[in-house]
Amino acid sequence: MKFYDRLAEILRLPPLYKRSSAPFWEDDHISAQMLKAHLDPASDGASRNADFIDRSARWISTLLPSQTYVNLLDLGCGPGLYAERFARCGYDVTGVDISERSINHAVRSAQEKGLPVRYFCRNYLSSEFEKQAFDFAAMVYCDYGALTPRERQIVLKNVFAALKNGGKFLLDVFSPFFWEKFTESRTWEVCPHGGFWNEREHVLWQGRYRYAPRVTLERAVVLTADALCEYNIWNTCFSRDDLTEEVQRAGFSVCGAWSDVAGTPYADDSPTIAVLLEKE
Repeated sequence: MKFYDRLAEILRLPPLYKRSSAPFWEDDHISAQMLKAHLDPASDGASRNADFIDRSARWISTLLPSQTYVNLLDLGCGPGLYAERFARCGYDVTGVDISERSINHAVRSAQEKGLPVRYFCRNYLSSEFEKQAFDFAAMVYCDYGALTPRERQIVLKNVFAALKNGGKFLLDVFSPFFWEKFTESRTWEVCPHGGFWNEREHVLWQGRYRYAPRVTLERAVVLTADALCEYNIWNTCFSRDDLTEEVQRAGFSVCGAWSDVAGTPYADDSPTIAVLLEKE
């Protein structure tokens, strides 16, 4: 590829929801960096920080007690940070994540701590779950909005089928307030000793962009001596009304809304919105 072509590909704004050109969760180096971020108790980089997760799990277990909502499906469970807390609260937990590294860590951690959590390494977009097997499903840290509209339909369809009648689905998304405060930027960086995105020497281009209507893109382009890889992280930001309309089309009703999955009362100036859905 000629130099001009490479530069143009880096600088060109991708079309809405264009996927990454290289694996993300399956990449050996990146998945190791993500796991490290997950396990940093002070970081909000891959998971929320440990204090927030503690508060969140306690609130969820009060909102949906395990005595009633026994079987819990944790979608995008990562290394099991929520799943382990849910198990300690008495839920029968099934965790699903696409990252083999995160799932392997979660399995080892659960075994060491004697927690009976079932983990599966699979893509929840291409996998269906046992029908009407779960009382409650959770999908936290705004994973829902990282999906395309078509992918969100698939998730809602699969979760709806997996829940028992009257089952609940808790998820959170970024809000219009988050989109309004999202700052656009573009930066170059030479990484002679490697970095988060690649262990080899590379040049890193990072851009933050806002798309209408209310979609953000965090883009990283990694240029090595012999390859160019782009990583596009999208987030659709929902108003409460837009999110309600979308989930209702899949058969869910909204039975509660908060500013986050720790139960903070709903406010228009919160960067996130959490909703509790019900399969009627």
